[in-house]
Amino acid sequence: MAGTARQGQARLAEGWALVAHSLSGRLLLLTVLYAMLVQVAIFVPSVGRYHRSLLDRQVESAEIAILPFTEPQNGLSPALRAQLLTRAGAIAVLLPRPDQREIFLSNETPSKIDVTIDLRKAGLIADMVHGMDCLLHGRARILHVIAPTRIKGAEAVEVILNEKSIHAQLKSYAWGVLLLAALIALVTAVLVFISLYLVLVRPMRHITRAMIRFRKNPEDASRIVAPSARRDEIGIAERELGAMQQNIYDSLNQRARLAALGTAVAKIQHDLRNILSSAQLASDQLMKSEDPSVQRLAPRLVSSIDHAVALATNTLRYGRAEEHSPQRRMVRLKPIVEEALEAALSGKERVVPDDRVDGAVEIDADAAQLFRILLNITRNAGEALAEQGGTISIHATREDGAAHIDITDNATGIPEKIRERLFQPFAGTTRAGGSGLGLAIARDLARAHGGDVTLLKSDSTGTHFRVTIPDREE
Repeated sequence: MAGTARQGQARLAEGWALVAHSLSGRLLLLTVLYAMLVQVAIFVPSVGRYHRSLLDRQVESAEIAILPFTEPQNGLSPALRAQLLTRAGAIAVLLPRPDQREIFLSNETPSKIDVTIDLRKAGLIADMVHGMDCLLHGRARILHVIAPTRIKGAEAVEVILNEKSIHAQLKSYAWGVLLLAALIALVTAVLVFISLYLVLVRPMRHITRAMIRFRKNPEDASRIVAPSARRDEIGIAERELGAMQQNIYDSLNQRARLAALGTAVAKIQHDLRNILSSAQLASDQLMKSEDPSVQRLAPRLVSSIDHAVALATNTLRYGRAEEHSPQRRMVRLKPIVEEALEAALSGKERVVPDDRVDGAVEIDADAAQLFRILLNITRNAGEALAEQGGTISIHATREDGAAHIDITDNATGIPEKIRERLFQPFAGTTRAGGSGLGLAIARDLARAHGGDVTLLKSDSTGTHFRVTIPDREE
């Protein structure tokens, strides 16, 4: 028996915790609470007004009881007067006049007065105070009630009575009001709860369930929430959630494809390098030929093979994320810029390098990785200017503990549709045969230093990139 009781208590506690911590449960409790508060605000004035009406009726009955005795030579006996006062519920009635004070008594004589109530100057607040005082404390108290009167020649009427009957009637009325208030509060709470549940809580549950379901397997497209046609805040939340889940799903798919590409590149890298090595050996032999045509074409062949080797190596490194952390030290920037320009513009006679870097500028960076950053950016600029010709300018400054390297060219600019994904791998290329890895690698290396690569301008007058490398914090 005790075990059953404990199980019942545990289930009750569990159910209460569920109600208290769920949105719908809290909504129901708050709705009931607010409805009860409104009913309480109505209950107290109602009790006060009803108590006032009871006192008015008692005074009116007492006035009617003594009215025959106010006339001279009425011929009525004192016993009848006492009987009338008793039937009116009064112990005594006092009728003050300008020249005298008449007292009408029943058979009962009051020993003391417990409470005096003056109805001549009472308002709503006083009525509420007297009503609640009677409801809470009134049982057998003796009341002295002073009220205005319409009896000719009297200033007022004072009634002394027992509060017992008034308390009983007021208590019965209060219970009725409370039961009605509870019923109204319950019905109101249920209706408001149902409305809010259908409009707000149920859609929110649908959204939370969709979020939990998608979190368990974000690679399943069937778990993306299907937005409703609602035009309110819930509908906006559903559509934004659906868009966010679709973006995550697309991003995961892209990452999966990139991972698969990295795996495929890793598998063919060995064979590709063997093939390129054989081509390099053949090109070395061709360089020894004295044939003028071979001498003219061999450098271009060697350059193409070198580019193919670099492309394969960069693709493999990016797919495997093999970059080591930067080994930073203070180095002079100008020699690195000169080397990057020479490597990037090899074979591009129509592109003119414009090195404006001050020989005294130093940068806190990994020299090898900085070279690769500049090489990738200047190589892209050189490819853009290879046919039309132009100038690539590099300028560097130091400001607020960071080095800023500005690389500009006077090519025709980067198309608008390419700029949005310029730094995305395999997506930000503007020329046929490009891998779209150069700028992605450059930005990754710069960010590994705590800096960044940003596109400041690109239009018909040219393109302007900035490489920012902050100094290490001490």
